[in-house]
Amino acid sequence: MPKKLPTLAKFLAALPADRRDTVTAVHKAIRKAAPKLAPAVMSGMGPSPIIGYGKYRYRSASGREGDWFLIGLSAGTKYYSLHICVLDKDGYLVERNAAKLGKVKTGRSCINFNKLEDLKLDVAMGLVKQAVKTGGMNAIA
Repeated sequence: MPKKLPTLAKFLAALPADRRDTVTAVHKAIRKAAPKLAPAVMSGMGPSPIIGYGKYRYRSASGREGDWFLIGLSAGTKYYSLHICVLDKDGYLVERNAAKLGKVKTGRSCINFNKLEDLKLDVAMGLVKQAVKTGGMNAIA
């Protein structure tokens, strides 16, 4: 039987105070930038749950299909991760804008940062707004 996930309030309350403050600040910024994307605590890619905002349907090259979050936020033990899962005709949104995001490490759709001051939150939320308009990884599929 799958592990029962906490509510958003319980998830946030269970974080250590310093990590809770950062996650809450980014969470509020996402809610302001994308108020129509409902947040939900989901199983992530690792052992920690992730806050997912919105959903899109994906189909991988292998034919596997599923639903995934459009925007995701997690508080790992070493860094925070903000996922913006958008691909369009020009490539991955995060990857294309990596140089503008501050003192962060990026992947194709993931922004990792050690503290809130390292992330240019206004730039990241601009990408969140773009993501909502684009609608997810399937934009060019």
